Amino acid sequence: MSDSQWLNEAIRKIEADFSRSSDTHLLRLDLPGVRDVHLYLKDESVHPTGSLKHRLARSLFLYALCNGWIDANTTVIEASSGNTAISEAYFAQLLGLPFVAVVPADTSPSKLQQIQYYGGLCHFVPPGADPTDESRRLAHETGGYFMDQFTFAERATDWRGNNNVAESIFAQLKEEQFPLPRWIVCSAGTGGTSATIGRYVRYRRCPTQVCLADPEQSVYYDAWISGRRDLTCKRDGGGIEGIGRGRVEASFLPSVIDRCLQVPNAASIATIQVLDKVLRRKYGGSTGTNVWAACSIIAEMLERGEAGSVVTLACDSGERYLNTYYNSDWIAQQGYDIRPHMDQLAGFIESGNWSGASSPKTFLRKARAPSKVIARATLSRTRSHAVAEEQVC
Repeated sequence: MSDSQWLNEAIRKIEADFSRSSDTHLLRLDLPGVRDVHLYLKDESVHPTGSLKHRLARSLFLYALCNGWIDANTTVIEASSGNTAISEAYFAQLLGLPFVAVVPADTSPSKLQQIQYYGGLCHFVPPGADPTDESRRLAHETGGYFMDQFTFAERATDWRGNNNVAESIFAQLKEEQFPLPRWIVCSAGTGGTSATIGRYVRYRRCPTQVCLADPEQSVYYDAWISGRRDLTCKRDGGGIEGIGRGRVEASFLPSVIDRCLQVPNAASIATIQVLDKVLRRKYGGSTGTNVWAACSIIAEMLERGEAGSVVTLACDSGERYLNTYYNSDWIAQQGYDIRPHMDQLAGFIESGNWSGASSPKTFLRKARAPSKVIARATLSRTRSHAVAEEQVC
């Protein structure tokens, strides 16, 4: 088979896999105590590899293939110990390519098993070491290709459409009472999802605003406020897997984000406990971060007498976190007291009253835009809600 024939067949296999997969569900979370504001969860856990990163992995492979960076003899290498590695291992197996995930030595066995299930190999680095540098070294020594999700996530996905997550959300909302969401709330690991959503709503001239929900021990919140890309922070164990970073990654685009809220880890974990009771579905901690921030925004909308819809992402299944986020012993070992947060969220769902130990004023710090340019853009987009019904997305 010639190189061009192999490339055509590789792209066909990925597109065929996409055609076999249905779109992910947009779930409405019933809030009995809230009137005129509807909350939706885009459930990305139902992808074949169980997370939002399935979309990213597909895009990264197509991007690399069409750029001529991967051929029939390429070993694909990625710096990831979680969902991205699992999804990339899936697509590498689909194409018959070797895949190596460069992971910290303390990566959970369940994640390693998922990577290996799809034929991936795990290359370990000491805890605290930079897997990116090791991935580049391996790619150079083996003649392989370093996928580099943290650089290419924002550009590999077609943000103008092609069934990206933003386009899917708007299509699924079209028959709802409030088809143009006031807010879309998402968190950031690479920053690719927030970049895609932020670009899409601007491209379609929608009044929707984008809120970034950032966990503790992440640099993105401070980077968004200051406008600096050189900030770093120390990230210890026990955080929210898959989101937040110790440095500002190349794919993080603060200019497309209208607001940033910081969510305590205990609140994120408490939220998925409440969701498990309400929806009978287990999700990962990043979903808790997103939903907590979304509920904070809804509480503010209620105070202002606003109506509309708010959409956020359910990023992955909680089955991968049974030994951590759903394990009371692990939660206690991390020093998290989740009961006050659970009570606050459950009370908000039932009564619409957002009050408790972690009110938005204390834990969800309201951020100002990092520059006058962004501040003016945010003000303009806020005012655009007044003419939302006149705009077509």
